[in-house]
Amino acid sequence: MKVLNIHKRIIDQPKSKIVEILETLSTENDQLWPKEQWPAMKFKGGIQVGAKGGHGPIRYSVEKYDPNEIVQFRFSRPLGFNGIHKLELRELENQRTEVKHTIDMNTEGKGTWLWIFTVRSLHNALIEDGFDKLENHFSEVPKKTEWNRWVKILRRQLQKKKRRPSTNSAGS
Repeated sequence: MKVLNIHKRIIDQPKSKIVEILETLSTENDQLWPKEQWPAMKFKGGIQVGAKGGHGPIRYSVEKYDPNEIVQFRFSRPLGFNGIHKLELRELENQRTEVKHTIDMNTEGKGTWLWIFTVRSLHNALIEDGFDKLENHFSEVPKKTEWNRWVKILRRQLQKKKRRPSTNSAGS
């Protein structure tokens, strides 16, 4: 299945200010990724071309990185996610910047079902939370995009799954 998923946000700040925040991505002082509510983005050695990492069960490697323009990742997991996701910056005017996140991939097999029923909704909420976090650096009135009902249900189910004690067959 062809997937093209695009999120855009206009931030009333010069591109240089957005770049400063983008450069913190996947660091201890990450000011962009909404790690307060989602699994943190982690890369050994930070964001650099060739680095492997991801967030939660989603794995990818850095394919392009120019903090003034783009960070592009290529999916390696889950299986059946064949393509990229990227974050791009575009200066519109002196004090306005467009931030754009794109997933451009083809799914197959289990990856198609995973995208349709879980990842797509969770991804959409995560990206909007990240854009809110970015915008809130510059706003006096905090922005908070409401999660839809499906995202709330999925997150509740994932939390229950996390809390369940694992069954250990050793010694049985």
